[in-house]
Amino acid sequence: MLFFTQCFGAVLDLIHLRFQHYKAKRVFSAAGQLVCVVNPTHSLKYAPTLCAAAQTSTEQGILPPCHHHEAVHDPQLVPCMCPLFSCPWEGHLEVVVSHLRQTHHINILQGAEIVFLATDMHLPAPTDWIIMHSCLGHQFLLVLRKQEKYEGHPQFFAMMMLIGTPTQADNFTYRLELNRNQRRLKWEATPRSVLECVDSVISDGDCLVLNTSLAQLFSDNGSLAIGIAITTSKVHNSEAEM
Repeated sequence: MLFFTQCFGAVLDLIHLRFQHYKAKRVFSAAGQLVCVVNPTHSLKYAPTLCAAAQTSTEQGILPPCHHHEAVHDPQLVPCMCPLFSCPWEGHLEVVVSHLRQTHHINILQGAEIVFLATDMHLPAPTDWIIMHSCLGHQFLLVLRKQEKYEGHPQFFAMMMLIGTPTQADNFTYRLELNRNQRRLKWEATPRSVLECVDSVISDGDCLVLNTSLAQLFSDNGSLAIGIAITTSKVHNSEAEM
């Protein structure tokens, strides 16, 4: 009797395991998307970014400080995006990808559609979640930032940025999608260039903005899944056909 009970329990466990495996396989096969778990980068002390400092200095009529004894600051230099408030690195577009991968070990996924899974959404602002997305022959950067745009009211800002020029960015369209508990939220826009900086995108409001309540509505155990899809823009397609 004891032998039968132990064997029966083992059989039930095996059946349950196979069922869970089949269920997970069916879901991911139907989605056809790569899932990347992204851990947050958190800083207790927020310092002005290079682009923000330069913008403030320009508005006040003060030239930004020169770097490496240059007479004029090179406008094509890109500040580090991981995160903007702690890494002093800056460089040209051609070396941004290598810096993010080698110095910050940023993951990079390939494919037209991926899932960005941000963990630990409860951490205090400012916090960044960053991943690179290789698609259509270009490198994109997805930035999810938790920041207090208004004191005491943290918000989440999600945006896709092209590691390229603004002219190149105009050739693409990206879509961010949240889907949970029979609720769906989509954001579709043209990506911004990394030359324009994350701070300016947030100031312009040209990104997906979630307040804390809305983020919690779509999160699961402190994690937020964002579906990402990138396509070429209609304008670019029509020009190609001509």
